[in-house]
Amino acid sequence: MRQELLSLPKTLAEDVAKNLVMVAKLLDEDPERAYQYSRVALRLASRVAAVREAAGFASYAVAKYSEALAEFRAARRMTGNNDLWPVMADCERGMGRPERALTMAGEPEVQKLDRAGQVEMRLVAAGARRDMGQTDAAVVTLQSPELASNSVQPWTARLRYAYADALLAVGREDEAREWFAKALEADQGGTTDASDRLAELDGVEFVDALDGDEAAVEAEPAEQVVEAAETAEVTKDAAEDTADSDGS
Repeated sequence: MRQELLSLPKTLAEDVAKNLVMVAKLLDEDPERAYQYSRVALRLASRVAAVREAAGFASYAVAKYSEALAEFRAARRMTGNNDLWPVMADCERGMGRPERALTMAGEPEVQKLDRAGQVEMRLVAAGARRDMGQTDAAVVTLQSPELASNSVQPWTARLRYAYADALLAVGREDEAREWFAKALEADQGGTTDASDRLAELDGVEFVDALDGDEAAVEAEPAEQVVEAAETAEVTKDAAEDTADSDGS
C-alpha cells in the first residue's frame, strides 16, 4: 500500500494514508465511520488500487454490497490479482444473487487462489447453497481435505463452525455439536460464537451475575434513605416531647 501511495504527491499521499489508517482501525468497531473515511480516501485517490480495495471492504462492512463489488472489481482490474474473488462472490450473495456466487465458485480464477482463498470460496459457495434452500448440498460443499485436517490454520475455526451450522440446519444435531466443539477448540482468537452454540445445544442458559449485584447496589441507597428518614422522624418526635416537658 505504501508503495502504491508513492505515486502520489507527498502531501496528498499523507492525507490518503491517514484516512486508510482510520479505515483499518474502525472497520470492526465502528464500520459506519470507517466507511466515511474510506469515501474521503476514495475522493482523494481513486486511481490507487489499495484505496479502491479499502473502500470495498468498508462498503462491504456496512452491507453496501453493490458499492463494494464495484470497488473490488476496480481494484482487481488495476492489479490483475484474484485474491478478492471470494469476497466479490459474497457480494453477489448480499445482493440476492446466490446463483451468480455459485457460478463464480466454478470459474478458473478459483484455481489461482491460495489455500486460504479456496477455503473462503468454499464457505461462500456453501452460503449460496443455503440461500437457495439447498441445505444438504451446503453440507457436501464444505466437506474437504481442509475440514478433515487436524492442523489448525487461520481458517480452521470458521470452516468447522460453518460445517457445524450446516449440519444443524439439516437436523444432524449430534454431529453439529461435535463440530461446534471442534470449532471452539481451534478458535484461539474468539472469531466465532461456537461456545454459545454449544451451550444452546446443551440447554445451558447463562445469567449475568452482575445483574443481581447491581440491583443490590441500587437498592442499598434507597434503604439507607428510608432508614435516615425514620431516624430523623424519631429524633424530631423526641425533641418535641422534650420541649413540651420543659414548657410544662
